[in-house]
Amino acid sequence: MLNFVSAAEAVGHIHSGNRVFIHSAAMTPKNLVAALVDRADELQKVDIVHIHTEDSAAYAQEKYRGVFIVHAFFVGANIRKAVNDGNADYIPVFLSDIPSLFYKNILPIDVAMVQLSPPDRHGYCSMGVSVDVSLAAVKTAKRIIAQINPNVPRTHGEGFIHLSRLSAVIECNDPIFETTDRALSVQDLAIGKHVASLVEDGATLQMGIGSIPDAVLGELIHHKNLGVHTEMFSDGVVDLVERGVINGQNKRSLPGIVATGFAVGSRRLYDFIDDNPLFQFRDTGFINNTFNIVRNPKVTAINSAIEIDLTGQVCADTIGPAQFSGVGGQMDFVRGAALSEGGKPIIAMPSVTGKGESKIVTHLKYGASVTTTRAHVHFVATEYGVVNLFGRGLRERARLLIGIAHPTHRERLEREAREWLKRL
Repeated sequence: MLNFVSAAEAVGHIHSGNRVFIHSAAMTPKNLVAALVDRADELQKVDIVHIHTEDSAAYAQEKYRGVFIVHAFFVGANIRKAVNDGNADYIPVFLSDIPSLFYKNILPIDVAMVQLSPPDRHGYCSMGVSVDVSLAAVKTAKRIIAQINPNVPRTHGEGFIHLSRLSAVIECNDPIFETTDRALSVQDLAIGKHVASLVEDGATLQMGIGSIPDAVLGELIHHKNLGVHTEMFSDGVVDLVERGVINGQNKRSLPGIVATGFAVGSRRLYDFIDDNPLFQFRDTGFINNTFNIVRNPKVTAINSAIEIDLTGQVCADTIGPAQFSGVGGQMDFVRGAALSEGGKPIIAMPSVTGKGESKIVTHLKYGASVTTTRAHVHFVATEYGVVNLFGRGLRERARLLIGIAHPTHRERLEREAREWLKRL
């Protein structure tokens, strides 16, 4: 029998000076977050940590500076301005390493705020579609407060919490976060075709969410025996599972299983995942561990970039010095794919930004971070083609990348390469 309390009573377990973890992505417990913010007048120096969340993140507003100290391991749209204005901070860290910050007591968690499914007959609740780094936070937290929501899918894998571990429980019946369909552009479809041409039958896929992964998946309907081992996925996987294209029979790590840390998508996706043993949700310390990735054959890792310079340096998390997202799992999978037998790490991006600026540049913007080094980069794809930089010298890299840049920028890039890089 669940003993529900009010959200205000539940967050009474949080005290000044505590470090509070917030459940990730679609599982963000919005009611608990709102109740915590309502206590702002009573609290001081509450350290809030999380990866990406789907919430207003009101605690990161300037008026709460000193009340809530926000440290994000990944910067989403809801806290981007706060981070760049100095009202929140970003911790650069590989997704694979975040659980160790909790397990090793580097960032000990006082309270974990989570959203869970109703308990089964044995008293176990599911963490739904976000196990990721949240499992480590839950396992190490001194106290767990939860909102129980029947709309949370019950997922297989590691993400179970027994009622006996919960310090307080509130009732919730709100829809969880869902993505909306986005029409694919001609540019997206062209990139999708180029990337899909690199995917072999029997490959193990890593991809994220967005128009380019959707375009790639849409081109794979005639492939055979694909597997999935990825930090996250969205709706495009469902169609390929239903067609029998994704069956995981060639995988060596969790064969026959779609292995992931979290998922974000539509209600159709969540219903498909619900109590489906084909899907296993695991700690990113396992999913993003290079040694586990490498075990699979032909790992094809599809990641994006904000810009890439003519030597192959990839910036995927900042725009100049401004933090845009985070390191995430790009390097985990780029290296894992490179070391996998027949593996292919791919950086896929449009040739230009929405403002028409070239994403292939002579040098990265001042203050930009290097997310993936030029020594790690292999395949780079735009709508104008795909090139392989692995084993190529600096001059040839510049020529290859200029060849897949937008035509309006190629002449300038060639001139700058000659003048600045002395490469052509």
